[in-house]
Amino acid sequence: MKQYLDTLKHIYENGTDVVGRNGKTRKLMAQQMRFNLSDGFPAVTTKKLAFKAVKSELLWFIEGSGDENRLKELNGTDKTIWTPNAEADYWKPKAKFPGDLGRVYGVQWRHWKKSDGGEVDQLAEVIEKIKKDPNDRRLIVNAWNPGEIDQMALPPCHMTFQFFVVNNKISLHMTQRSCDMFLGVPFNIASYSLLLSMVAQVTDLTPHECVLTLVDAHIYHDHFEAVEEQLTRQPHKLPTLWLNPEIKNIDDFKMTDIKLENYQHDETISAKMAV
Repeated sequence: MKQYLDTLKHIYENGTDVVGRNGKTRKLMAQQMRFNLSDGFPAVTTKKLAFKAVKSELLWFIEGSGDENRLKELNGTDKTIWTPNAEADYWKPKAKFPGDLGRVYGVQWRHWKKSDGGEVDQLAEVIEKIKKDPNDRRLIVNAWNPGEIDQMALPPCHMTFQFFVVNNKISLHMTQRSCDMFLGVPFNIASYSLLLSMVAQVTDLTPHECVLTLVDAHIYHDHFEAVEEQLTRQPHKLPTLWLNPEIKNIDDFKMTDIKLENYQHDETISAKMAV
């Protein structure tokens, strides 16, 4: 995870300070990171990654849900990383029920509305295309739906991802419009590396590179002390991802089918999420 720390340091030392919607940030444009999964699973090691939250949220996306109550069930907690958004004053008047987050990520992945009233299951269609024509250049899933932004508790930060297959190896490129470098990005790296690994397994391919392009890559001023602490630490050897080899359908994965093994990490560094 050295490249993550290097990018974090680069933004901290060279970014421009601005005042945005939810506070002061220091930012740079279009930072890119590449993680080769053959080197190990890219979980941040200079602080503890909440991997249970990573896999529960990804399974929630894959289910196509926009209900935080379901995410709480998967995570086994009373609150989730989505709770501040679910309870935000700007969103509550739009929520259809307590915990409703609207047409967020997973809903777009699995239930994109068509003009004729039908739906597109983007994720299922892409997986089928990978199996039938891995050289297809349209292996894309998009969460940024301009016509439904006002129906989301939070517009998608990680907006779109595309698969690339060559020599029986599959890679994933994700574009993220808004990137909280301290809290969010380590979570995003792990989430999309996990998604890549799961799709690789169900398409009988080898997971290769997970590539992230971070367009508005920023550090909140409130996180400066936490960032300074993290940058004093040295990364450990990467852990290994275990997926239940019996799972051959993306919809069949459960929490117990996903494990992080040999995960060495430093202590948690706390910081408050900006909503």
